[in-house]
Formats: sequence, C-alpha cells, structure tokens
Amino acid sequence: MILEVKIMRKIKKLLAVGACLCMSLSLLAGCGSGAGGASDGGSSESGTKQESTKSSDLSFAFCTNTLNNTFQSSIDAKLKELCDANGISYTCLDPDYDLNTQLSQLSDVANSGYDAVFIIPVDSAGITSGLAEIKDAGIPIFNVDTAVIEDDIENFVTQFVGTNAYMAGQLVGEQMAKDYPDGADIAILDFPSNESCVDRVNGFLDGLGDNKDKFNIVAQQDGEAALDASMSLAEDIITANTDLQAFFCINDPSALGAAAAVKAANKTGKIGVYSIDASPDGKQALIDGEFTAVACQVPVQIAEYAFNAAQKYVGGDTTIDEKKVYLDSHLVLKDEAEKTVNDWQ
Repeated sequence: MILEVKIMRKIKKLLAVGACLCMSLSLLAGCGSGAGGASDGGSSESGTKQESTKSSDLSFAFCTNTLNNTFQSSIDAKLKELCDANGISYTCLDPDYDLNTQLSQLSDVANSGYDAVFIIPVDSAGITSGLAEIKDAGIPIFNVDTAVIEDDIENFVTQFVGTNAYMAGQLVGEQMAKDYPDGADIAILDFPSNESCVDRVNGFLDGLGDNKDKFNIVAQQDGEAALDASMSLAEDIITANTDLQAFFCINDPSALGAAAAVKAANKTGKIGVYSIDASPDGKQALIDGEFTAVACQVPVQIAEYAFNAAQKYVGGDTTIDEKKVYLDSHLVLKDEAEKTVNDWQ
C-alpha cells in the first residue's frame, strides 16, 4: 500500500513539473531566514515564497502562517538547512496570515506531489478542506507549533509537534511565586483566541501553587499578543493600580509592551515583567533587566523533530508513537540569554 501511494505521488509530481516550472519563474529564491523574516527574494501575488531548491528524489514543503516573525522564520531556516544537508528539495509558502491564500497554497501542495508538508495554520479551524486535499493526495502532514482542531488532527494530520505551552506558563508561575512569597497585586495580558496562549495562562495560574490565593489579579485583558496593544493596556493598568507589582504576559511582544509602559512610568525594577518566548528581543530584555523572567518556546527544536519524523516516515517507517508531541520548555536565565541572544532555541 505504501509503495502504491509513493508511485501515485511520483506520477502526480511528474504531471505537475510543467506547472511548477512555470510557477518557479514568477518566484524569487529565498523564503526568509533572518531576523523579522526578511527574505532574499520576492513574493507572488498569492503571497507565495519559494526557497532555492536542489535536485532530489524527495521534496518537502513548509506552509507557514507568516514569515513576518522571527519564530516562524527560524523554523523555516532550520527546515531549509536540514533539507539542504540531506539533498531534499525545499519550498516555503507564506500566506502572510491570509486564510484564503493559505487554502490556495495547500491546494497547490496537494497537486504538486510533495513527499511531506509541514503546516502552521492561519486559522486552526479554517483549513480543513486544504488538509483533506493533501491527505487525499497521499502526502503526510506534520502540523507544527499551532495545532489545528482536534478532529482535523485525528482525520488528516500525521503528527503534531509543538512547545509545551502549559509547562512554559507553569514555570513562570512557579518563578513568580518564589519572587513574591507573600503574594502580590498582578496583571495578566492574555490572548484568549489562541489555544496555546490559554494553556500558558492556565499553566501560570497553576504554577502559583499554594500561594495562588495570595495573588490579587487586578486586571486580565487581551493584549492581542502585540507590543502596541499591550503597551496601551499596561499604561492604563499601571495608572489605575498604584500598588501593582508584576505583569504576566503570554509572549515577548506583549511583555515588551508592558516593559515599555513600566519604563515610561519610571517603575522599572519596581514592577516585574514575566514572559514566555525567549526570542532574541526577549533575551535582550532579560539581559537589560526589563524582563524579570522568561520561559522559552523551542521553534528550532520543533523544526528538527518534525523534519526527522517526516524523513523517517517517507523512508518507509510509518510508525507514529505519539500523535501529539509537546517539547519541553525551560526558564532562560541571564547567562543562557547572553550566550544565545541572537537565536531561538
């Protein structure tokens, strides 16, 4: 059965060669592996970006949700590095957070005979039709970072790989409980529309442990996981709560917004800022004393794990021990931040 699927895939790939060659003429090489997701090449009207590829019997595609973020661009860079090292052709498709563009790209992947695809959804519940097309084409799907809905994981996804978001939040909560053994007035900048961010908040609250009742949550608001929105909210929270002692923020952009508000209020060092990500910017903020603590996400490790799983799968070993894989987080201390300030982990 596996052999039949591979043969059909190769036939589809040969049929799609002409279309792919035409498409490649309209694309510039380079999908963005530097800070901020800047690319060496341009994009087509559909938002597609394509890596320079190598002649190979295997070809992998990465359908991200955006490359305008160092988290996603670090996954892209690691996948490309691993594909290049193993002689595998690699293509990255960037919809820039546009769902319709991503659905079109998923359809292209299904028709182009790739051997495996890695996907970060623009909308976890909105790409069912695209996943179904790819599954029908016999292409294994490795959902990374942000999970699609549960039914789609069961029906279409070969394996999901992400950071343990609950664990990251729990580690930060435990650290805050140590820093404020008598409790504190705190504020939470969350992002309730994202399941991973909800898990981070739940982990954080559980991490406070036996001291949880000593912490007074004076505000819990949606910072949209963004610097500007979080800074504005943090300014209002600081003004309304003169005894505020700490912020918990669900990611580094949100925490950087809170840190900017704390600095503007001349309260750096008086109001703690606790974050999750450990991005290059987040590490620098920890080094500079603007962050009190930060737990990491692990995009590079996600890319490595998913690539190895895909390579094994297309090589004929289709055993999947775990449908969902959550990689461990850890608190990034200042010495680690100083050694790795320019990189994700």
